Amino acid sequence: EDIADSVAGFARAATDAKRLGFETIEVHGAHGYLIDQFFWDGTNTRTDRYGGATLRERARYAAEVIAAIRTAVGPDYPIILRVSQWKQQDLKARLAHTPAAMADWLVPLVEAGVDILHCSQRRFWEPEFPEIDGEGGLNFAGWAKTLTGAATISVGSVGLSGDFISVFRNQVSAPTDLDALVRRMERGEFDLIAVGRALITDPAWANKVRAGDVSAMLSFDAAALGAFV
Repeated sequence: EDIADSVAGFARAATDAKRLGFETIEVHGAHGYLIDQFFWDGTNTRTDRYGGATLRERARYAAEVIAAIRTAVGPDYPIILRVSQWKQQDLKARLAHTPAAMADWLVPLVEAGVDILHCSQRRFWEPEFPEIDGEGGLNFAGWAKTLTGAATISVGSVGLSGDFISVFRNQVSAPTDLDALVRRMERGEFDLIAVGRALITDPAWANKVRAGDVSAMLSFDAAALGAFV
């Protein structure tokens, strides 16, 4: 009953967002939020149909959430799902250890109605399975797109030299050019990017990128983060 209520709650929230004029919704299924807890075997120890030894089994709850949202908002309303392979508490954690396992996890979600997978990653340039395609291989978003056929969003230290965790070590992330990111987009590895810290420290970041003015971009440090506390 609790699961059914929560699935219905996601659908109601999506319906409300559409009614209020939002052009898309993003469901947070990463970083320890409820849907993410179902994905990981360390937090999902259920013995019913929502648990199991495989990612496909543990993705059932998420698939039901997405299917309910799709029914509620109709066929032409974009649904984004944010997913993650890693944990803030364990940066080396990996949910899907192989492309086959990743397909078992993500394909049912796309089949349920996801249009875009937002693939959380600490550094967009890091290959997801270097043991398969090398150090210059596909990142998380690239593999997700290849395996599911869905559009993907890449993220992770876009425009900055260091990841988010580095700020807690009093390290400064300097601005960087976007050449490597653009090359990956042009080869079709992913379709969109998400930008966080670069915009927090510099609201004019997008305009500077458009103008090609990398030298005017700002660094990110603890003070920038502290402005929100």
